[in-house]
Amino acid sequence: MTSTQDASAALTRVVGRRTTIGLVAGGLGAYWPQFPDLLPQLRRSAARVSERLRAIGDIDVVDVGFISDAQEGAVAAEELRVAGCDLIVGFLTTYMTASMLVPVAQRSGAPVLIINLQPTERMNHATFDTGAWLAYCGACPLPEMANAFERAGVGFRSVSGYVEDERAWTRIARWVKAAGVRGALRHGRHGLMGHLYPGMLDVATDLTSVSTQLGGHVEVLEFDDLRVRVEEVTDAQVADRVALAGEVFDLDDTVNPDDLAWGAKVSVGLDRLVDDFALDSLAYYHRGLDGEQHERLGAGMILGASLLTARGVPAAGEYELRNSLAMLIMDRLGAGGSFTEFQALDFVDDVVEMGHDGPAHLAISAKRPLLRGLGTYHGKRGWGVSVEFDVQPGPVTLLGLGQRRDGRYVVVSSEGTVVTGPLLRIGNTTSRVDFGCDPGEWTDRWSASGVDHHWALGTGHRAAELAAVAELVGLEFVEVRV
Repeated sequence: MTSTQDASAALTRVVGRRTTIGLVAGGLGAYWPQFPDLLPQLRRSAARVSERLRAIGDIDVVDVGFISDAQEGAVAAEELRVAGCDLIVGFLTTYMTASMLVPVAQRSGAPVLIINLQPTERMNHATFDTGAWLAYCGACPLPEMANAFERAGVGFRSVSGYVEDERAWTRIARWVKAAGVRGALRHGRHGLMGHLYPGMLDVATDLTSVSTQLGGHVEVLEFDDLRVRVEEVTDAQVADRVALAGEVFDLDDTVNPDDLAWGAKVSVGLDRLVDDFALDSLAYYHRGLDGEQHERLGAGMILGASLLTARGVPAAGEYELRNSLAMLIMDRLGAGGSFTEFQALDFVDDVVEMGHDGPAHLAISAKRPLLRGLGTYHGKRGWGVSVEFDVQPGPVTLLGLGQRRDGRYVVVSSEGTVVTGPLLRIGNTTSRVDFGCDPGEWTDRWSASGVDHHWALGTGHRAAELAAVAELVGLEFVEVRV
């Protein structure tokens, strides 16, 4: 493999699991013989909805067609159950009975989104007869559906608007993205390598709780699993990875060539580890002692972990499994998601400074990221290279996955704005975040929310999307505001 090929492969985004959306449209069959023009019009609306769903993103749409009674609803329910959907969209084109959609919701096990999209913004009251009105009557069964879903113990959510209503489609896309995140969690494989940073009680995670609350599998790894793969890395592969680092990063004068070569070697080994165990995320930490091999491996992780994170396999240090999961959620929403903690408060500019001396999501850097050499990592053993950058100025969202006393996870979020200003130059991913208030008061509220020591910092204002994710996964959602 040439250096150019290696660089391309090392930065190619990992292809994740595709999201499957089921679609069923329907109306009351008793209307069709009474109003011959009604069903063709409703079918046209259903076809347009199917088309617009497919345009949302990299998803598969299983369209089971149009149903007119409970029997056809039961057939559609079975088709959608077999399809293994991440979200089922039920389109109320006109009045239809709850008995047509409740089986769909009950059998599939997937969350259901009910949409009520009338043909246009409003009726032409002067010319409409009963048949024309019925095409605008999708709101009529909406309370019935909500009541029936409640009595059936099925979660209910809906979006109302008209077929080309961009506000409605923004909300629909939010649920589709949230379903994709839910699917990524339910089908994900999450690596946990090394051991807990001593004394960090909040970081400790019951592995069973991940599978039971979020789904997916936690693969427990040893640093020896990485060691044997690093030992197999060739000098040529190290040279290629060093060349890649030179293409992706600016190299500070403090970077020791031997440390860079070691980080490159560990990076190639990390790629192999992720491939061999089919990992979607990774959390790691190993303390080590006196420069032995495991200490050197732990200290050499940041370059490779940052490259993996940029490719869509989030990697978090300090054994923070719930943080690597938070990073995964943000990445799948298209927000990046970088490993983050508090650094300091600036009461002159009223900003909170946050970041970390660990893996960074390179896709959200304000400029070309820097590799800086460190003689020591604060509070950790080892030495080597670390990533330094500031997140792009503009709107950002924090996401932490905390835990309550009863063991339940809680999704904690807050929206702010990254602003420019003086930054530390110590090999950290520092950002200055303005939350529009006294930074001390915001810090107190954020810390009391149930969030962990670390969180994911991503671009854009994403609280509404994260609230949708929390609802579909079945977790409490807390938005910190002042």
